[in-house]
Amino acid sequence: MRSTAGRLFLFWALSLAVEAQRFVRFISTDGQEYTGDAILPPHTTDASKSTSAKVIQGDILGDFNITNQVKPIKKLLSPLPNERVRTVRCVGFNYAAHDNETGQPIPGWPILFYKPFTALNTPSDPIPVTAGYQTQGNFTSTMDYETELVVVIKKTAFNISDDEALDHVLGYSVGHDVSHRGWQIDRGGEPEPQFSMGKGADGWAPWGPAIVSTNIISDPQTLNIWTKVNGETKQNDTTANMIFGVKHLVSFFSMGITLLPGDVIFTGTPSGVNLGKANPVWLTNGDVVEVGLESVGTCTNTITYV
Repeated sequence: MRSTAGRLFLFWALSLAVEAQRFVRFISTDGQEYTGDAILPPHTTDASKSTSAKVIQGDILGDFNITNQVKPIKKLLSPLPNERVRTVRCVGFNYAAHDNETGQPIPGWPILFYKPFTALNTPSDPIPVTAGYQTQGNFTSTMDYETELVVVIKKTAFNISDDEALDHVLGYSVGHDVSHRGWQIDRGGEPEPQFSMGKGADGWAPWGPAIVSTNIISDPQTLNIWTKVNGETKQNDTTANMIFGVKHLVSFFSMGITLLPGDVIFTGTPSGVNLGKANPVWLTNGDVVEVGLESVGTCTNTITYV
């Protein structure tokens, strides 16, 4: 017969299981698209390794229900359809070591730029590089990687405080802020870089593999974050080293500009990128880039000339 303590522990464990939410959007073996709560294989928290999920009914940005129906995952899609994301907000130079390696001063407030939602990509599809971004004559293709924690907004935010910010967050993903330094800087104009042409091409923001709920990640400033290129680690840091943390970014970006449910924020990249290196090895056709975030998982995409 179970002790009282044992029954309480079981109740606690079951409660956590019910609340656990790793939101994924996927194609199943029946060819249909579903939203689900990813079922993790043993010994991993990487949602990209999930082969099945509990089907979710309703809208994860509103009212929803996690059912007991389990569907196999054939292919993971981006966690939200592109059209559900009104804005893709991005942060520049948000890790001091990255600022130092690129010769940038430490910013006094968050640096905001946008990507179009057409830049969003799945956790596994190719990253397309069209002719205008490839090497042409004396213009060298300078494709670079940037791993980033991604914040997903669940309810409207306008002029909110830092203390209110996390109440407006659904959860976290990992994203790849694909960057072309030639268009960002060399052809970016003066006196400042031109981010849009260097970062906003179609498919240049893979994200996922899931939105991991704040039930699971209560503190987003404690997570390991990394990039691998063709299996070799290029970036390896912690979100604790952000200059501006998630709370402040959400609050700051709501200042006079409404954040809507489904909006995403790419929160900046740590050091280790090619920009600023004496001998950079730029990404090229066929390179496989993995970006990863502790407790969330990985996105693995191939640079593909089209």
